[in-house]
Amino acid sequence: MTGEVAEARQRMARLLAELHRLHLSLAQESRGLKRFTTAGHTLAEIEIAGDMLEQYLGASDAFLENMRGRFEARLGLLRRCEPRTGPEPELSPAHGGFWLAFSRLCVVLRRAEKATGR
Repeated sequence: MTGEVAEARQRMARLLAELHRLHLSLAQESRGLKRFTTAGHTLAEIEIAGDMLEQYLGASDAFLENMRGRFEARLGLLRRCEPRTGPEPELSPAHGGFWLAFSRLCVVLRRAEKATGR
């Protein structure tokens, strides 16, 4: 299972790196929009910038809401899968790490909820 977990982390890291590259490309392209204003076509820059931001926010919000809903729906199952060894689970070596990670997920989900305004 450890290899599978490492592979999943690597896939996520590669996808996030690709997303970062796309963000940089969008930022670079948006810097070039000033050419429209300097050429006397301010309305074109305004419209393209508005379209870009509107589409980006819509896609980002939809993605974030989908992921938030997906993981919030699994919280109960995840909570029930706490590592247990013996009659006192809080003495399990994995107990603290589990609840730290679970709490972190809950905090991130709350941030996602605020970010999407839902």
